[in-house]
Amino acid sequence: MTDKPAQKLVSAEGWHVLHLFYKVEHGQWSMLSDEEKMRARTNLSDLIEEIRSTEGCQVLTFSMVSPKADIGFMLLCADMHDANRIEKRLTLSLGPDVLTPTYSFYSMTERSEYTSTEEEYVAELAGKGIAAGTPEHEKALGEWRTRMEHYLKHRLYPVLPPWEAMCFYPMSKRRGTDGQNWYALSHAERKELMGGHARVGRKWSGKILQLITGCTGLDDWEWGVTLLAHDPMDLKGIVYEMRFDEVTHRFAEFGDFYVGLQLPMDEIFRRLML
Repeated sequence: MTDKPAQKLVSAEGWHVLHLFYKVEHGQWSMLSDEEKMRARTNLSDLIEEIRSTEGCQVLTFSMVSPKADIGFMLLCADMHDANRIEKRLTLSLGPDVLTPTYSFYSMTERSEYTSTEEEYVAELAGKGIAAGTPEHEKALGEWRTRMEHYLKHRLYPVLPPWEAMCFYPMSKRRGTDGQNWYALSHAERKELMGGHARVGRKWSGKILQLITGCTGLDDWEWGVTLLAHDPMDLKGIVYEMRFDEVTHRFAEFGDFYVGLQLPMDEIFRRLML
């Protein structure tokens, strides 16, 4: 009897995302011969190239800044089986016990439930006196559809750029802590609050690329936030400014922050003295 390969497990919408952080066990590494070390480095480098040449897969590689972790990967896959297979290979890529997982986070890209619908936008145009069927209405609606198509493509199927600085953190909304319960608010109240939250984020357009992924029912938190920037000061700036937003100061709870530098594998090997 021959085992059949697993069929693809592709969701109706969105990609699977794994944030993987490891410590390098230099004692274990030092026990390898020079030939074994070369083979291990080549194995990991080849795996990264294989992932990047696989349809529906992306991987970002990081040298981590604090002692929380030495090396990090952000893996995005359309197929959940690909994400699972690749994670196992990454963990063992430098040999048994060389990479020790320190933190991992599984989530999925998703659309926001607070995004305006076409019906809501049409009502907004009507409130401005722009009647349906007029050239002005058709022009405005066409531009809105184009913006929404671009927005949803970035949220659900992003192509992440090689921006130098990365910050990742998990977060949830409070459910009763100190009398604050995000889920006790009506959808309209939550949408209004998130509208203000989004306006703060848009002020950082061009300086910060933000990807919010959902993990309710998949991991211990509700969302993962990945920030990419050219200037680390902007990572600090947007998080600080968001702290004053009502959504954050009333309802947000955060996990540990992980900061890294997006680098090619050969430079990561040099920095980790591998």
